[in-house]
Amino acid sequence: MALSRRYFLKSAGLSLFGAGSVPPFLRRTAYALNQPNASARKKVLVAIFQRGAADGLNTIVPFGDRSYYSLRPSIAIPPPSSRSENGGRTVIDLDGFFGLHPSLAGLKPLFDAQHLAIVHAAGSPDSTRSHFDAQDYMETAAPGVRSESNGWLNRYLESTPEAEVTPFRAVAVTPRMPMTLLGAAPALAMNDVKSFRLRPVDPIVGGNGSLAAVFESMYASTSDPLLGRTAREMFEAAATLERLGLADYQPANGARYPMGQLGRSLQQVAQLIRADVGLEVAFAEVSGWDHHVNEGAVEGQLANSLRQFGDALVAFHQDLGDRMSEVLVLSMTEFGRAARENGNRGTDHGHAAVMFALGGPVKGGKVYGRWPGLGEDQLYEGRDLALTTDFRDVFAEVAVRHLRAADVNTIFPGFSVFPSRFRGFLT
Repeated sequence: MALSRRYFLKSAGLSLFGAGSVPPFLRRTAYALNQPNASARKKVLVAIFQRGAADGLNTIVPFGDRSYYSLRPSIAIPPPSSRSENGGRTVIDLDGFFGLHPSLAGLKPLFDAQHLAIVHAAGSPDSTRSHFDAQDYMETAAPGVRSESNGWLNRYLESTPEAEVTPFRAVAVTPRMPMTLLGAAPALAMNDVKSFRLRPVDPIVGGNGSLAAVFESMYASTSDPLLGRTAREMFEAAATLERLGLADYQPANGARYPMGQLGRSLQQVAQLIRADVGLEVAFAEVSGWDHHVNEGAVEGQLANSLRQFGDALVAFHQDLGDRMSEVLVLSMTEFGRAARENGNRGTDHGHAAVMFALGGPVKGGKVYGRWPGLGEDQLYEGRDLALTTDFRDVFAEVAVRHLRAADVNTIFPGFSVFPSRFRGFLT
């Protein structure tokens, strides 16, 4: 059968996006691998998108707000004071007002050690309740602007070019490139480190030759210089990862990642960080947060999703150990859920939600943001948690204080960045 270039790109398990010249993979990867000193390591941002609109009110529970329990008679998480009568499955008290869902128990020591901060009542000022629009608006950092096609993290990368960067400066551990990394700056999308290689003998190719050999032969004779260079560099990048032995990676410090999408992704991000390939921005996603029916309370769909989420963060933090001093994990979701449970013991699309910040640069042990209240006259449009922190202020604080971006105006076009609006969760 005729074998197309597109087939080989897919077979390699690698996608590359970016305008202009693609960076020389082998030379720049070699540069990164020859940086043995911790002082030469970059700050790393790991962005996690909880796709489907996670329920912030049952994640970080405002048990000190009486209205919470009247709004959610069957799915509310019992307050800490009822611990004995609920067999211990209650809110895990953080500060006397807010608490963790019990499925997030593993995060409590990180909160107490001030490695974990939480921003509540945060999200997009746009009122859409469309998953697709809201996700795009958050990834482009341009609420309400459908014409924006560049991601905010790609604009950051473009605004801070470096003389020597590796092809692994920005990596999404996803099947396809997320919008947040689309744009002029090169970025990689790889669904699995183990498939980020050109494996020998493919059943479609057949014969005794290897997929790698056929791939190399096909592109060696191409008349398109950019395509030929891209292919060679992709080949060298894949070979570099194979030499590093990432497929045989063993988590450090006794860390055990949970089964599931996020656990697998964060383990691979940890692999790249520990391999010192020059990773600066990583992106992971986890779906399954759209609980319109039978959301559950201390047990159920949300509890299961939160257990995987929390356990993955704990394992990542444990795996990296001292390396977390230069790593910031930031979670986000397109919007929250309605304050009232619906007739199906679930929650409908809402407005403000919760963001997590984990890592060495975090001033943790605190729930940040002004609480708007859940009273009838305090709800947004009479139904949702009101917004008090624009997600762009959170992103901007990360860009300025962690990534050390010099020109944030190019990263957030049409939005004025004022440090006075930062919540102060970063050092």
